[in-house]
Order: sequence, then C-alpha cells, then structure tokens
Amino acid sequence: MKITITPTDNSKISKIDFENLNFGRVFSDHMAELHYKDGAWQSAEIKPYGPISFEPSMMALHYGQAIFEGMKAYFSGDTTINLFRPFDHARRFNNSARRLCMPEIDENLFVELLEELLKLDFAWVPKEQGRALYIRPVMFASEEYLAAKVSEEYKLFIITSPVGAYYSEGFNPVKLTTTSDFVRAVKGGTGEAKAAGNYGGSFLPAKKAQENGFTQVLWLDATEHKYVEEVGTMNIFFLIDGTLITPKLGGTVLPGITRRSVIALADKWNVPVEERRISVDELFEAHDNNKLEEVFGAGTAAVISPVGLIHHNGKSITLDQEKIGPFAKKMFDNITGIQYGKKEDPYGWVHPVSIS
Repeated sequence: MKITITPTDNSKISKIDFENLNFGRVFSDHMAELHYKDGAWQSAEIKPYGPISFEPSMMALHYGQAIFEGMKAYFSGDTTINLFRPFDHARRFNNSARRLCMPEIDENLFVELLEELLKLDFAWVPKEQGRALYIRPVMFASEEYLAAKVSEEYKLFIITSPVGAYYSEGFNPVKLTTTSDFVRAVKGGTGEAKAAGNYGGSFLPAKKAQENGFTQVLWLDATEHKYVEEVGTMNIFFLIDGTLITPKLGGTVLPGITRRSVIALADKWNVPVEERRISVDELFEAHDNNKLEEVFGAGTAAVISPVGLIHHNGKSITLDQEKIGPFAKKMFDNITGIQYGKKEDPYGWVHPVSIS
C-alpha cells in the first residue's frame, strides 16, 4: 500500500521543554492514519498531528470496539533510532483486533508506517538515556450506526510523544495493594487484549488505591481472589530463593513484550524461571521465611519498576523501599542497554531506523 506523506509547515518542537517531560502530555508533529472500509484498508497517510472529527453516532463511543498498543523508539546515534521488537507489537495488536472482532493490519505495513513516521519526526526522539519517544497505535470502530453489532468501518492512528519516567516515583520502588472488591479480567474475557475498556474499568479501583497511598493495584484472579495476575500497567515478577516467578498467561494476563524479554534474559543468565500460579499467601510465606528477594514490574512504559511494598487484607510485605534490587537493576540495565544500542542484542530485538 502506498503511504502518502504530508509534512507539517509549522513544527512546534522549538516550544517543547525536553528537560521536563510529563508522560503522554506532549505530542510530536505528525501522525499516521489508516481507514478501513468495504472489507479492506483503503488508504495510509502520514500527516500533521491534529484534531480528528467524527459523528456522535460513531460506534466506538457506544459499543467499545477500541484497542491500542504501547511501544517506544530510542535514540541510538545522530542518524539512527531503535524500535524495540516492533513486529512483536504488531502481532499483539492483531491479537487484540481478533479478540474484539476488528480487522488485522499487515505486520510489514504496520512497521513501515512506524519507520516513515519516525523518519519524519526524528528530532522528537529525546537524546538522553532514560527518555524515549513513546508510540501509541490505536484503532477504533468508526462506522456511524447505532446498532450493537460489529462495525464495518475503522480508523487506525499512530501518534508519538517524547517521554521521561512513567511513574512519578521515577526509579524509586512503588507501592501496591490488592483489592477484593474489583477484578480486572476473567477467563474468556478480554484480559489478554489491549482493549480500551480494560483500562477504563480499572480506573476506579486504581483511584481508591492512590487515595490510600498506593501507586497501583496488584490484581488477583477473579474466581478465588488469591492468585496474583498483574499490576494495572505492568506484568509482575517475584525473585524467590533464586527462582524468578511470574503469573502464567491464560487469557487474563496481558502477554507483555517486556515480560517476554525479562524471561529470555533470565534464561540466558541461567536463572530458573517459573510461569505459574502464585498466591498472595505464598508471597507472604516467602517473605516471612526471608526467601522473597525482589519484586518488580515489567512493561513498555516503565521498562522495569521495583516494588517496595505489597499490601493485602491489612497486612504488608515491605521490601527495600529506597532503591531497586540488584537483579531488577541488572535486568533494567540490560534491556535499556539493548534498546539504546549500548549492549549486544543477541535476539534481534532492535529494529534500527535510519534517516541517512
């Protein structure tokens, strides 16, 4: 498919303070747009970032067919930026599309759009380590029709945003709490998809957690309310007596790209990895027996986020609340080192984009 490119005549980059970037507040000069109609993607365009128009009857507003992805581009040199595992993100985007009965996009076209968009907005990629250009593909039902059915038209946009740290704590350990009043996902639901509604439904419990001094909710299973699943914006890992444990995938846990990267690196370092059910009781028991060494989250936005406290039913596990643990730090250094092109990439995760 031919990609039509229309550069902006009025860049706003000179007005941006790259030293003080709030996550997701500032947007780059351009965006990609695709339109699906009559059973096929009709057009692909990269154009100046700006408002979009739609009718109040647009189906996504009423029936929730909307998905998104989250990924990053990293400054690697004066003429090169690195995408991290873009084809894996494309595949996950299509998996979300299938679950919500939406059209898939060719993976090569997806990555080509990213490449062209990044070439145009190369100057927007922050140069400092620890910062990056966040990339947000989003697709939603755009047909104008009030009917509880699958839409026949869709819009897909890709927008980008220069960002710093995701959590306000920066690299300091976050505080998590469980909840017995709410659940994030159930088997057979949309938990493994990056569906917009998954996040909308999590905001109330997350707000309650923050009002009580916690950073995020540590979600438990919907049936027994005892097995750990994930954090609101991250997958979760526990280093217990030398073994790295993370909840297994099974339809209720998002298959994180960073999660896969953590598992691959741990395996390379000969650290035993278990993907299995793990209960909160097991965590407290491991902590009481001095076997719970580290807890950290993993996700595109934060990469690796240390956990300093877990609260459950009036009791708390307190870990090192001052700094990241040595294993999580090693994991962070290696993943970000690969992303920025500072360390060897034995897996071919990095996809360089050059403007030369």
